[in-house]
Amino acid sequence: MSFFKRQPVVKPLGHRGSSLTADGVRASGKAVIHVGNRARFVFVMAACSLCFGMISLRLVEVAAVAQTGLERRAGSAQNIRYQRPDLMDRNDIIMAKDLNKTSLYADSTKIIDIDEVVEKLTAVLPDLDPRRLRAKLSHKSKFIWIKRGLTPRQHARIFRLGLPGLEFERENSRVYPNGQIAAHILGHVNVDNKGTAGIEKYIDTIGLSNADALAPVKLSIDLRVQHAVREELVAAMQLYKAKAISAVVLDVHTGEVLAMSSLPDYDPNDPAKSLNKNTLNRMTAGVYELGSVFKAFTVAMALDSGVATLKSKYDARKAIRAASFKIDDFHAKRRILTVPEVFIYSSNIGAAKIALDVGRKRQKAFLKRLGLLTRLQTELPESRQPMFPKTWRPVNVMTIGYGHGLAVSPLQAASAAAALVNGGKLITPTFLKRSEAVALFSAKQVLKPETSADMRYLMRLNVTKGTARKADVPGYLVGGKTGTAEKATRHGYSKNKLLTSFMGTFPTNAPKYVILVVLDEPKGLKQTHGYATSGWNAAPVTAKIVARIAPMLGVLPEDPSVEIFRRPVLAAFDKEPR
Repeated sequence: MSFFKRQPVVKPLGHRGSSLTADGVRASGKAVIHVGNRARFVFVMAACSLCFGMISLRLVEVAAVAQTGLERRAGSAQNIRYQRPDLMDRNDIIMAKDLNKTSLYADSTKIIDIDEVVEKLTAVLPDLDPRRLRAKLSHKSKFIWIKRGLTPRQHARIFRLGLPGLEFERENSRVYPNGQIAAHILGHVNVDNKGTAGIEKYIDTIGLSNADALAPVKLSIDLRVQHAVREELVAAMQLYKAKAISAVVLDVHTGEVLAMSSLPDYDPNDPAKSLNKNTLNRMTAGVYELGSVFKAFTVAMALDSGVATLKSKYDARKAIRAASFKIDDFHAKRRILTVPEVFIYSSNIGAAKIALDVGRKRQKAFLKRLGLLTRLQTELPESRQPMFPKTWRPVNVMTIGYGHGLAVSPLQAASAAAALVNGGKLITPTFLKRSEAVALFSAKQVLKPETSADMRYLMRLNVTKGTARKADVPGYLVGGKTGTAEKATRHGYSKNKLLTSFMGTFPTNAPKYVILVVLDEPKGLKQTHGYATSGWNAAPVTAKIVARIAPMLGVLPEDPSVEIFRRPVLAAFDKEPR
């Protein structure tokens, strides 16, 4: 048989008129198989594309829902992990710190039974209003805040409920371990951990929060001193039945605020109570006519300008009448007084005449140089512009000379007082720790060193011989000036509503600190013989504070017999403190 024997002809179905050999049939079969594979391939690809398309659509939907949830937080969620630096006192004691907390929110689209959720949640969180909660959950939303800052026990109990639609979110929570002790300095944060007052607001303003590396912020505050000052103020406020009381301790060479307290205060862990108008930070956000403490500035002004010397004399035999005003002394001497006597007897008549001798222009220029006519700007955002007359008449010159007609913040007055005793340098106060070299770089010389020396002498003399004898602390050479101001009302100045203050320094032979204590409407007591003036309240409160904080600050007691001061010839002194 020949190998090349002719093969039979085969006509495959679907190929009319075509003739293929057996090899061709096999080839054609392969072609048919290729067509079927292509069809199945196209079908599989279409199915896969459809599946992937559905998955993509679902992912887009999920992303959209998540984004909607974030947007519904209206700024809260974008700051849920808003981080803040630790706040430390000057000795590295923590005053404010971030801690993690758990918060509860709801996805109402997943809630099966709203009534069940309301009933079980209010059993765990009784402070929730059932009616309001039900109304909130009735709205279809992916994100509804229920409760911020759960306790660990509340978190565990809600978790065990196993209710669909309830979710937890981790957040940062600000904690103030010392409570109320430095409330007005630290300030507080809102529910999203953003600063809304005090140093907390300041560090947000300058961008120290939410950074990658959050270094602690070291404050100028000495927590030991801060605690002692506040404790003495609490006791004094109760003793003298005062409406309010405040104090500040200032380093005269660096401008650092070592302690500042204003009562009533609040706990920054519960910032809602800061909204009470009585919790105002009176040291920086209030402005007051401080009364006779301003005589220190008036005398310094006259000495520095050369208008007067410590031997100059002023006639205080008669009250001054200016238009409808009468200027008289509380304990009138009715005689001619030297400048030191005007100071230690707190003579309104003498201070008014000294101010008139200096004159309006120089008085305004001097007060401006001391920073008493402009708003004091520190790290604390709470501050106010001083209040003074638009038209500065002769009667204003006189009343401002003894502390009425010009209202400033107490911290502003303390800053100016530091310049009176530190050699004449005005240094802006700060709540951040800084060195003396840094402070001196921006300091302004506002007084002659000789004037500063005279003022230290007069302040010490006032404590040993004048109206401030109850401010004396054995061994610590305290000096200062008392101030008692009648408060302004709708019907004029009230004799029954007083603002008393003591502006002091220690030790006066080499001043390191200025202290200012202010009482709002103290009452006269049996032990004060009915007097409510500063010599009977602000001065002794200052003495108690100095006695407590001087050892903490490393101020060593001096030999009380050693007083390194010039002693000009003075008339006989009264012994009755004002």
